[in-house]
Amino acid sequence: MIKISPSILSADFARLGEELAALEAAGADYVHVDVMDGRFVPNITIGPFIVEAAKRATSLPLDVHLMIEEPERYIGEFADAGASIITVHAEATRHLHKVVQDIRQRGARAGVSINPATPVSLIKDILGDVDLVLIMSVNPGFSGQSFIPSSLEKIKETRALLDARASSAELEVDGGIKAANIKEAADAGADVFVSGSGIFSTGEYKKTISEMRARAGE
Repeated sequence: MIKISPSILSADFARLGEELAALEAAGADYVHVDVMDGRFVPNITIGPFIVEAAKRATSLPLDVHLMIEEPERYIGEFADAGASIITVHAEATRHLHKVVQDIRQRGARAGVSINPATPVSLIKDILGDVDLVLIMSVNPGFSGQSFIPSSLEKIKETRALLDARASSAELEVDGGIKAANIKEAADAGADVFVSGSGIFSTGEYKKTISEMRARAGE
């Protein structure tokens, strides 16, 4: 089943409540929340307070992506704020398995992510413990970047590993996804698609999300 997770990094934050309502009406499945700390990535975005506000403004699950160093320090705060999924980077913590356990113990679904230059082999041993795997198809930190073509092979590799385990974990891709290229990522095995500017720049959220679903083969 195809799922679309619009990234509010590209939303109009002066109208965030309206934007969230529009995404819900447009048929989005998740709301992707990019959290950046200025250390793990060269940008600073939002924290638990915005997640809590978003939780009050929408019934959609909040797909919270922690692009931060030592994410274990903040798992409790984001879980308490209402995150449905909390994804951490394998590169950002020394104790990935413990972090994944902590996320689940807090009542959220646990995700793991890797950057474009990180091999899939780094997360092979954690795949049996996560609910979602996120393949970054751009270098994290800023919206509006172009999809890195080599990410398709990483998606295929990850899909093969998940299928070999008969895993129910979702395979998400984030970076440069738009209607024009979503089919390639879907054919490679992804089933959750993060899109920021690819949705928000169109001004027609429902039409764009519907087109993405159709092109992805749903």
